[in-house]
Amino acid sequence: MDQLAAMRSFVKVVEVRGFSEAARKLGLAVSSVTRQVNALEVLLNTQLLNRSTRSITLTPQGQKYYDHAVRILQDVEDATLAVTEQGNVPRGILRVSLPMAFGRLHIAPLLAKFLAQYPQIKLDLRLSDGLANLVEEDLDLVIRIGNLDRSSDRLILRKLASHQRLICGSPTYFERHGIPNHPDDLVHHNCLCFTYATREEVWRFQRHEETCEVKVAGSLTVNSSEVLRQACLDGVGLILMPTWLIGQDIQAGQLQAVLTDFQLHPQAHLDTGIYALYLPNRRHSLRVQTFIDFLSHHFNDLL
Repeated sequence: MDQLAAMRSFVKVVEVRGFSEAARKLGLAVSSVTRQVNALEVLLNTQLLNRSTRSITLTPQGQKYYDHAVRILQDVEDATLAVTEQGNVPRGILRVSLPMAFGRLHIAPLLAKFLAQYPQIKLDLRLSDGLANLVEEDLDLVIRIGNLDRSSDRLILRKLASHQRLICGSPTYFERHGIPNHPDDLVHHNCLCFTYATREEVWRFQRHEETCEVKVAGSLTVNSSEVLRQACLDGVGLILMPTWLIGQDIQAGQLQAVLTDFQLHPQAHLDTGIYALYLPNRRHSLRVQTFIDFLSHHFNDLL
């Protein structure tokens, strides 16, 4: 038995909570993964997993073994990276998940320069506004805007740029409906909303000691920030959007920001920076750090 391979299979089964999905991620047959984990339990003379038709959970001994196995596999990954990226030359495939609009507007224009500067790196980019899972999707890096879980010690995060949101509308919209002077006025406006699961859309404001929350609603809810921007440009209603998306529209006079004396907190518990997230076993990856440094340098100039 290849104990290291069996250890990888065991850890993957725990991470994705199933043998079939673990086999798919590892590129193995389900029977192979099952056989490896079973052989590991025989070798250790203990049961590592509680198996049922609905779930797989760790036994107490399994939890101990999992914790050690994760550290061992991280050490193996670090050793591999130390050799494959020797000479301070980043190389290999870099798998990155990006938000759709942000990736198209602010990362796509940088790709040619990055790939020319680091020709031994191959980028595998996945653009999605969904919350990517580093483990389940076998990603090296995720670029995420807000919605950060800072409680997890399994993720390392690095801030790339600040992230400011503004409420804005088109001049034609304000000619027809007037300009809101206070957040409470928004209940009388057509507020176009980004889809956040099924919860109500609440816009939160703060000005000095004054705070308020406004439940907004409108004629359009959509899971695309670019569709919201276009609808706003067409005079349909108001939007709450980041400056990296609508900044040029405001400068051109196509959109007008309102309630700018208030600080906006779309969700009170979220950090609104633009962040790079990665797992601890990518801490010493030269290609990961190179890509993060590259983006951080350019975002300081662009955002």
